[in-house]
Amino acid sequence: MLTCAFLAFTAQGAFAQDAGAEPADCPVAEFTMGLRYQQQSAEVRALQLQAYNIATERLNSAVEGAEDPSKLAVVTDLDETVIDNTPLLARDLGNCHMYDAWDTWLPWERDGKPTLIPGAKEFLDHADSLGVTIRYVSDRSDEQKEHTIATLTELGLPQVGPESVLLLGPPKVERRDIVSADHQIVLLIGDTLHDFDGRFRKTPLEDQKATVAEEAAKWGAEWIVLPNASYGPWSEAPLTAWDAEPVIEEW
Repeated sequence: MLTCAFLAFTAQGAFAQDAGAEPADCPVAEFTMGLRYQQQSAEVRALQLQAYNIATERLNSAVEGAEDPSKLAVVTDLDETVIDNTPLLARDLGNCHMYDAWDTWLPWERDGKPTLIPGAKEFLDHADSLGVTIRYVSDRSDEQKEHTIATLTELGLPQVGPESVLLLGPPKVERRDIVSADHQIVLLIGDTLHDFDGRFRKTPLEDQKATVAEEAAKWGAEWIVLPNASYGPWSEAPLTAWDAEPVIEEW
């Protein structure tokens, strides 16, 4: 059997090549490059800032035409949208623990120290200054709501409280309906597609792609999506390869 080299995350926080390990010994190692991109790349920071710059422009336009900005609402996800949880994922990867099993997540909610996604606080503070209502809709544990509220408060985010933080229980579409009962939702912000529409929840990837295309006009207008290369329903999708025979040429 051929031995395949892969990149493993060491306890010191550096990525090192382990040429003697097999992927079967550490299946989460396949996420290494995506996690490195999410946590370390300048490109992800640029995309995050770009998303929040667009969100700011769209919100300003909505407020200009509103009689009462408090009746407008911004609904945002939390994880990998407002707060960065990649240190937890990196630690689990370093321990060869499959982090998208989410069995290490509850302790992280209680004791972890996420940082802010670039541009998130500035945008939310701006929305608050305009008098716009903010609702945080996340699939974090509702039983640990006090810990999430404490984390968001420590990070200095605006309008944080029991009524504004809507955690896992009903599907996100139902929690958004709670917001829209007495507010006009002008922006949805998230990193996964069910942050925007119930049609994306637990549906085949090809159907999700079709819905993305059908709703092309909403991206960057009503729906602002943040990049997340760390995890998602796409993670087990097969790659599409060029079917030509490989030709190796030096530049």
